Amino acid sequence: MNTVQIVVSLLNDAAVSIFGGVLSAAFCGALDTRRCRLIFWLGMALMLIPQGMAYLFLDARFKMEIYPLILHFPLLVLLRILTGKWLWPLISILSAYLFCQIRRWLALFSMAVLQGDDMTQKLTELVITLPLLLLLLHFAAPAFRQLMEYPVKNQCQFGSISAMYYAFDYLSRVYTDLLSTGAPVVVEFMPTVCGVAYLCFLAYDSTEERKRSLLQQTQDNLTLQISQATREISSLRESQAQASRYRHDLRHHMQYLLSCIENGRTDMAQDYIAGICAELESQRVQRYCENETVNLILSAFAARAEKAGIAMKVQGNFPAVLTVSDNDLCVILSNALENALHACLPLAASGKLCEIQLRFHSEKRKGKLLFQISNPCEDDVLFEKGLPVSRQPGHGIGTKSIYAVVERYRGCCAFLVENGQFILRVCL
Repeated sequence: MNTVQIVVSLLNDAAVSIFGGVLSAAFCGALDTRRCRLIFWLGMALMLIPQGMAYLFLDARFKMEIYPLILHFPLLVLLRILTGKWLWPLISILSAYLFCQIRRWLALFSMAVLQGDDMTQKLTELVITLPLLLLLLHFAAPAFRQLMEYPVKNQCQFGSISAMYYAFDYLSRVYTDLLSTGAPVVVEFMPTVCGVAYLCFLAYDSTEERKRSLLQQTQDNLTLQISQATREISSLRESQAQASRYRHDLRHHMQYLLSCIENGRTDMAQDYIAGICAELESQRVQRYCENETVNLILSAFAARAEKAGIAMKVQGNFPAVLTVSDNDLCVILSNALENALHACLPLAASGKLCEIQLRFHSEKRKGKLLFQISNPCEDDVLFEKGLPVSRQPGHGIGTKSIYAVVERYRGCCAFLVENGQFILRVCL
């Protein structure tokens, strides 16, 4: 081998090492700061020294066999120092090794087309290193950095293909000659891996798509329920504002009544008083507790229950200030009371006495809010994974919405049937 060939081979070895090192660092976000970049390039320079010595003084086959020890392992330690992690830098190195094969294959393709020799391959690899590196840094690296925030399970799933290829390449090409012998079991291994990986991807993607669809459906129903409840609360607040205006105008009403009495028109005064009383009564919001939002929700459902001949009994008190947002509180109470009313309507229509009971308790020291809502139920209630399942299409979303809100606050809830009563218990 002449001097030119030695220089080209040495430069090509250095180029592939830098190519893989930069890709690995970019994949795991180790080049984001100036300090990290300085440490990385210093580490790469130190790693290239033993690699150059191995090229000059060791057999080419032996150099390939110890390549993981003189480059991959030190690179893993360097990336661990820069990122504070082990798993994702390892996956990044394995993935970068997989991308190095693209560089090698392009060079082999070029050599086959041009009918060149080994020097043609090395020159081609050297020339395409920088363009391919820039292309991968622009398009692939940002996506890889996003995957770094995924759970460990997903990271392992993603890195499994790269790990299998790394093991396959070294076991069949470096440490043995199985690949060059053309044994069918070896040649067909990676296509089989690709096929299995494709099937796994299809199954995983199908499962995730079903979950996304269910979550989207639940979110749409939840948004609709929140909008309806918000409109109901706004209407009740407007009623309160109107009652406040009546109280503010009380002086004018009294003057009118005084004028009627002075002129002997007591019948007009009586009619006027009856009209004012009727309007005020229609706008009344009963006060159940200190919390305005809860008062409005309970008043709205109490009116609906009274109209249907269903009694609603409230015990306990909600504090004025809660850690739970008004929207989330509205979702829990509205869905629970809606389900209770829906269960009581056929019973009330058949002439049976029905009562919805609400019991509340607040533990200020622990910051806990506990409440129970119970109502009579006639039919056997079906449960699935602890949640009641509705027999009617389009129903059953409310309990899932309640469960989702409670889970978000790391609380607990229970749905159960005792002595003909359906009971919901919630702790937030």
